[in-house]
Amino acid sequence: DFYKKLCVGEREVLTELAAIFNQETDDGRKMKPYSNLLETAIQNLVGKVEEAGVASLFSKGGTSLSKQVTSGLEDFELISFLVIK
Repeated sequence: DFYKKLCVGEREVLTELAAIFNQETDDGRKMKPYSNLLETAIQNLVGKVEEAGVASLFSKGGTSLSKQVTSGLEDFELISFLVIK
């Protein structure tokens, strides 16, 4: 939701900010801090899915536990990112 609200109506990349980001990350070669944040976000997402599945065991209508459990970063594909400072 935040991503959509920040980007709605924008059609151009903010080149000055992109240049600063590229300088800070050596043109994307030094992305470790961002990779760590992404991994933390995915771990939280996976944890929430597992929590919902376990909670569904104790509710009417069956369970939402999946036979195939999402295990982490390798189960996701990054298609876009937005850096907010």
